[in-house]
This record gives sequence, structure tokens and C-alpha cells, in this order.
Amino acid sequence: MSALALMLHQMGHTVQGSDSTDYYFTQRGLELAGIPILPFDIKNITPDVEIIAGNAFRDDNNVEVAYADKNGYAYSRYHDFLGKFMTKFTSIGVAGAHGKTSTTGLLAHVMSHVTDTSYLIGDGTGRGSADSAMFVFESDEYERHFLPYHPEYSIITNVDFDHPDYFTGIDDVFDAFQSYANQITKGIFIYGDDQYLQKLTAKAPIYRYGFKDADDYIAKGVTRTTAGSKFTAYFHDQKIGEFTVPTYGKHNVLNALAVVAVMHQNGFDDQAVAKHMATFGGVKRRFTEKIIGDQVIIDDFAHHPTEIEATVDAARQKYPNKEIVAVFQPHTFTRTIALIDDFATSLNQADAVYLAQIYGSAREVDHGDVKVEDLAAKIEKPAKVITVDNVSPLLDHDNAVYVFMGAGDIQKYEYAFETLLSQLTNNVQ
Repeated sequence: MSALALMLHQMGHTVQGSDSTDYYFTQRGLELAGIPILPFDIKNITPDVEIIAGNAFRDDNNVEVAYADKNGYAYSRYHDFLGKFMTKFTSIGVAGAHGKTSTTGLLAHVMSHVTDTSYLIGDGTGRGSADSAMFVFESDEYERHFLPYHPEYSIITNVDFDHPDYFTGIDDVFDAFQSYANQITKGIFIYGDDQYLQKLTAKAPIYRYGFKDADDYIAKGVTRTTAGSKFTAYFHDQKIGEFTVPTYGKHNVLNALAVVAVMHQNGFDDQAVAKHMATFGGVKRRFTEKIIGDQVIIDDFAHHPTEIEATVDAARQKYPNKEIVAVFQPHTFTRTIALIDDFATSLNQADAVYLAQIYGSAREVDHGDVKVEDLAAKIEKPAKVITVDNVSPLLDHDNAVYVFMGAGDIQKYEYAFETLLSQLTNNVQ
């Protein structure tokens, strides 16, 4: 929603928004743009505004939605508004269970440097240009919110079971992605090694990207260093060029290859793509780093076992000689119950594990069916439960990278640890 507000503001619209009074990292861009952020209040709903409601808000949990419903004010949901809005452009969606935000960010960065592009990224970043012909956006499968979208092109990074509060299983997830694929008009780019994406059918051409000769777009000669990853991209037997992406982990090589494929199919200059890909600075809350003393702290949104494994892999690539300490907060009770064994397996990829209390969603009720100690008991590596009031157990590591992961309020634990470290060192970067 904050990304949408920024984009519409930059296109010349007058924008304001209502939100909770808790500070969240996405609001900084709104503040810098001078967009008013108001507390929820029925006075904000007036006849002269077009209303776009966030998907989490209903008449039983939000006074403004309740007031609008009671008084007959029409409003659009985010995804319905976006579905109509994108018809003004050549639109490129980025879908998938994992990697949407990072891939959208990279595609938006590269494309906006090559041609005038508007975009929406899931980290709260948005850019709007009334003259742009291209539109890059994140396409979210939760509750099938991407079904109002009919983009010309889309990347689909993977299909995996998540959101067990909505999807009944992996087949239900695949059904949602199949429905989305049916609506894409010019080209679909899928990871060639994903077992579910292999079953995908569509009217639009499907291009597979990956590391195998059977793929349409292939990354060869991959070199992973502490500065990022390099690879040579091919379209079948045709060499496209050499590319460097300053991000870490196998998944980011695949994300970069998907971006190369989209740009190649749209006829953009490959050397320009390579030039701007090398300057990508990443997106918010995706492997965001800071250093306090000699300790490295990484903040990441990872909240699914597949994402945890990818984040730990990325940390090992950049810091091969350091201990990897995972500090993880499970997000939602339903996800923890459904994936508890997979969480344990992925967290075992770290050298040590610390767990924060489960962060419940407003969409669910804690029935006491799972607690974080249940997850700790399944982890083979040393695993402890910590509280935000006492993060001192984390000090028991000398040459370490601390990877804070989660989609709840894990940053409170991170800030508490940073405060503790800053009190113990004179070297804060």
C-alpha cells in the first residue's frame, strides 16, 4: 500500500493514508514524500476521495471500512485497483511463493535505468511516471489476489506450500498459479527445475530459465564470491552476455537470470542490462546488513523454510569464515504447525539457532496447539528461546554473523541486540 501511495503521488495525484500508529519501516518513504499518514478515523472518509482499502481490513476490524460500508462509500481493494491500473502500461508481474520482492526490485532497478518505468515493490518502494510505457509489479498469490491481473509478461519463481490459513495444500497453491498463468498474454518465465511449474500450461509462450541445457535461458560458469555472483547467460545456444549481480545465494543467480530473460525478450540492450544489474543495491529487509564492532548483523524477511535455507546459504557465501547464527521468529501459528519439521530442517543449516516467540496474525487465534519450544525441540543444532527483554545469550559467539529472520516483529529483538552491542563497543558502523 505504501508503494502504491508513492507511485500515485509521483504521478501527480494527491494522496493520503490511514494506518496504525506503530512505526513500520515502509512509512519512511511516505514521510520523505510529504504524504500525510493519519490515525484510523471515520473523519478521513469523505465524498471527495477515491478509497483504496488494504486487504487486511474489514468492517469488523477497521472503523473506516465499517463506516464506508454503513454509509455506502464505494472503495476498491488494492488488487482490484491495481488490476485496472496496469492496463495503461506494458505490465510485467513477478509471482512465486518465494523471491518476489528481491526479483521485482532487481527487475525494476534494471528496467528503470534502461527505459522509463513505473513500479511497485513489496518492500514499500514505488515509482510513478505518467509517461512510462512499462510497469513492473509484485504479483501476490495470497487469497488469489493476483487474479485481477492480466499482465503481458510474468516471472514465476517457484510454487511452494505456504499460507496454510488460506490454501488447503500444494495442489490448491498450484491451481491458483495456473489460473494466473492463463491470464498472461505475451510471455511467462518460469524456473525450469521447479516440479510444479513443469506442469504449468498457458496460451502465452513459456520460457524456462535455470542451470540446465534443456532450459531456454541458461546460466553457465556461475562464480560465487564474497562480492556477489557472476554468470554467463545463454538463450539456447546463443550467448547473451556476462552478468554480475551483487547479491548472494543460488536463488539470486536465478532471479538475475529471470531478469535477463525478460529484458532479452523485450529487446533491450544486453550490455545496458549488465551495466545496471551490477549496481543493484538490494531491497529493504532482504539481506540488509550492518556492522557493530566486529559483529555482522543481517536483517531478512525470511519466514518460510525455503527462504530460511536460501538466506543462510547467502550468508555462508558472503562470510565463509564466520559462524552463522540464526535468530528466527516463526510467523503465524498455522504456518508453524504446518511446516514445523521443515523449519527445523532449514534452521539446522545454521551453526546455532535462537528462537523468538511465535508472532500471531490478526487473521488467526492461538489455540495453544503449538509453541516455539516445540520447534526448538526438533532442531539438532544448539537452539535456545530468547525474549526481547534479554538477548544477552547471543553474546556467546565471537566470530559470527547474526541473521535475524521473520515477518513479525523480529526487528525488536534485532534492535535490542544492537543496543546491547553498541554499549559494549566503540566501533559502530
